[in-house]
Amino acid sequence: MLGFVPLSDATQSVALLGPTNTGKTHRAVERMLEHETGMIGLPLRLLAREVYDRISARLGEDRVALVTGEEKRVPRRPSYWVCTTEAMPLTQEVDFVAVDEVQLATHEERGHVFTDRLLHARGKVESWFMGSGAMRPLMERLVPAAKHQEHPRLSRLSFAGSSKLQKLPPRSAVVAFSVPELYQLAGRLRALRGGAAVVLGALSPRARNAQVAMFQAGEVDYLVATDAIGMGLNLDVSHVAFASLRKFDGQHARALTDPELSQIAGRAGRYLRDGSFGTLAPIELPHEVAERIEQHYIEPIKRVRYRNSTLDFASTEALLSALEAPPPASHLAPVASALDLASLRALLADPQIAPLARRGDALELLWRVCEVPDFRHILFEVHVQLLHELYLALSEGPLTDDFMARQTRDFHDHAGDVDALLARTARLRTWAFVAHRAGWVKNAEHWREKLAELEDGLSDALHTGLVESFVERRSRARPSPKHKLQPPARAEAEPSIDPHHPFARLVHLRARAHEPVPEPEAPSTWEELVDAPHERFTLKDTGIICVGSLELARLSRGPSLTQPEIRLLDLGDLPAGVRSQLQRRLLAFARDVAGRLLHALEPLRQPGRAPLRAIAYQLEQGLGSARRHALASSLSALTDEDRRALNATALEPGRLAVYLPELLTPSALGLRLILVRAFEQSTKLPPVGRATFDPQHLSEQTWLALGYVVLGRRAFRLDLAERVAALFAQGAPENQALQCLSLPKRDWPDASRTFKTALEEK
Repeated sequence: MLGFVPLSDATQSVALLGPTNTGKTHRAVERMLEHETGMIGLPLRLLAREVYDRISARLGEDRVALVTGEEKRVPRRPSYWVCTTEAMPLTQEVDFVAVDEVQLATHEERGHVFTDRLLHARGKVESWFMGSGAMRPLMERLVPAAKHQEHPRLSRLSFAGSSKLQKLPPRSAVVAFSVPELYQLAGRLRALRGGAAVVLGALSPRARNAQVAMFQAGEVDYLVATDAIGMGLNLDVSHVAFASLRKFDGQHARALTDPELSQIAGRAGRYLRDGSFGTLAPIELPHEVAERIEQHYIEPIKRVRYRNSTLDFASTEALLSALEAPPPASHLAPVASALDLASLRALLADPQIAPLARRGDALELLWRVCEVPDFRHILFEVHVQLLHELYLALSEGPLTDDFMARQTRDFHDHAGDVDALLARTARLRTWAFVAHRAGWVKNAEHWREKLAELEDGLSDALHTGLVESFVERRSRARPSPKHKLQPPARAEAEPSIDPHHPFARLVHLRARAHEPVPEPEAPSTWEELVDAPHERFTLKDTGIICVGSLELARLSRGPSLTQPEIRLLDLGDLPAGVRSQLQRRLLAFARDVAGRLLHALEPLRQPGRAPLRAIAYQLEQGLGSARRHALASSLSALTDEDRRALNATALEPGRLAVYLPELLTPSALGLRLILVRAFEQSTKLPPVGRATFDPQHLSEQTWLALGYVVLGRRAFRLDLAERVAALFAQGAPENQALQCLSLPKRDWPDASRTFKTALEEK
C-alpha cells in the first residue's frame, strides 16, 4: 500500500532540491517512466495537465491517468498517475512516487498536505521529492533516509534592473498580483506592442493552453501572468518583470518573500538559454535581494505546516480534537487558519446541521463537504452557505439530476465580459469537484462528462474574450480566435420529379441508395478538436488520420514500430498555437492505436519476471510475432509460475514462432501494415493477407511485423506456416500438408524441404 509506509520501509528515497531550471520535474518524470508504474503529485491543475499531455503524447492515453479535484481521466489499467498533490490516490499501489515543489509545505492553507506527502507518500521501489534548495535542512529531518541530489541551473539568470513597459524585450512575462492590475497591464501591452497572452490560476487548462499556445507560437510576444507561472509551468520566457513586490495572500497584503521572488524570476531562461529578471518602473528591487536571486541563495526553511491526518469521527469533539492536535515536533507548525476547519466550526454551530452530524458517517460526510475548495474566492459566509446547502442535500442521498441541473443551468451562458466568464468558470469548478467525489452524485459519469463539456464551452468563450480584449486585431492570425473546421462536401440534391409520376418512388429509392452513410458528429472548431475523444478520429489504410472526411495528419517514422510520429497535413491558415496543440493530440491518438494492438502482452510486463518481459519485448518488436529460436533462452528460463502466466495469455507457442493469433485477422494485419509502412517510410509494401510472398527486398524482421515468417525463398503467413509445420511434424504427406498454401505443384518439393529443414533446426 502506498499510503502510510514507515520511513525505514522505503526502498529508496531521493531529495532532488535546487534552483529553478535544473530539470527537476523533467528528471522525475523520466525516472518514473523507467518504472512499470508510478505517480507524480504536482502543485497546480494546470501543471498536472501539462505533464499529462507530455506523457500521454509519448505513451498514449491508455496508459496514463489524470486525477485532479475537478478532472479525472482514468483509463481501465493505467501505468502512470499524474495528479495534483491533494488528489493523489494514496491507496493506489505503484513502484515510483514523486512530489513536486515540496517547499509549498510552508503554505498557510495547503502546506499541511505537502508535509503529509513528505511524511507518508512512498512508492514500493523508489520515492522522489523535488523543490527548492531551501528545504534541505528540513528534508533531512522529514525524510532522513533520502539521498540528496542537486544539479546546477542549466542557464544563467541575471538581474536587468527596472524598465518601462514599452521597453520590455520580446518574450517577456510581466507578473502581477491582482486581477485588475493584470488586466490593466495586458491592455497597455495591447496598445503598445499589439497584445499579450494572459495566464492566471483561475483559467481552466483548456483556456490556459490556448493562451500559452499563442505565446509559445509567437502569435504574441508578451505574457501577463499571476504568480501561478512560478509553479513549474514550462514557458518560452526570456525575461520576467515584476509589476509589484507585494501580494494579498487572502488575509492581508504583504511583501513577497525571497523564495517567492526567486521561484518566479527563475521562469526566465529555459534549458540552455539564459534569462533575466527585473521590475517595471518605478518599482525597484533591492540590490541585495537581486544578488541573492542571481546566486540562487535562499535562506533555509525552518518550519513547515502540519495537521494530523488521522481523524476520529466518533463525535464532533473527537474530530475537532484530532484536527487541532499539536504538531509532534518543533519543526512542524500548526495550520493557523484553514478554510476547511473554519467552515466545519461554522456548520457545527448551525442549528440545522448540528443534529444531523453528531458522529460516524454523517460527521465524516460533513468534513468531506468542508473540504470543497472555495474556487470563487468570495466572502467566507457565502462559501459556508454553499456548503450548508450541499450538506443538507447530500444528507438525503446522492445528488439527483434535477438538483445538478438547477446548479449548472447558468453554465450554458457564454455572454458577458472576461470577469463574468471567470466567475462562471469558478462556480463550475465547484460542481465539477462535487461530481468527482465518490458517491456524491447519482448519475456521476453523466455529470462529469456534462460539466467537462460545459467547461470547454466556457473556456473557448473565455479565450475568445481574452483575445478580443488584449490582442490588437491586426496582430491576430484571423479576426476570430475560434477557427471553424472545413465542413465535408454536401451530398448532391435529390432529383426533382413530380411525386405523382409512376417512377417517382423508384427515383427516390435510387437517390437514397447513393447517399453517403452519416458520419459521427464531428467537432465544429479546431479548438474543440484538440480535446476531442479518440473515438472521433479514424485511421485510414494509407496511414492518414481523419475526423469525418477531413484529413488531418499522416503517420511517420518514430523511435520504434509501436511509437509512430505524426506529420500534420496542409490545414490552411491554422494558427501556430492551435497547430502545436493538435500535433500533440493526434500523436497521443497514434500511440494509443499502436498500444491497443499489443494490449494482450500487458500481463507479461510484470516487474521481477525477466524472462516474461524479454518475451514481451521481442513480440513487441515484431508487432505480436517472434521466431521461436529468438526466444529460446527466455523460454528455457521460465519458472512454473511464469509458464502459467504465459499460458493464461492468448499467445500461441508454435513450432516456428510465438505469436498472437488475434493479430492475424484481416483488420489486425491491415493495422500492422500501416505501422510498418510508417516506420519503413515506404509505400512499396505488399498487400498483406495472402498465403505466401516472394521476400523481395524486405528483412525477416519486417516480415515478422507484417505477420509472416521467412523460410527459404518465400515468406509464409504465420498461422498457415504453423499449420503446415504441425502436419509435417505429424508425418502427413506432402500434398496434404501444403495444400493450404495455394502453391503451384511445381513448388511443392522446394517448400517441403524448406519446412522440414526449419523443423530440424528448431
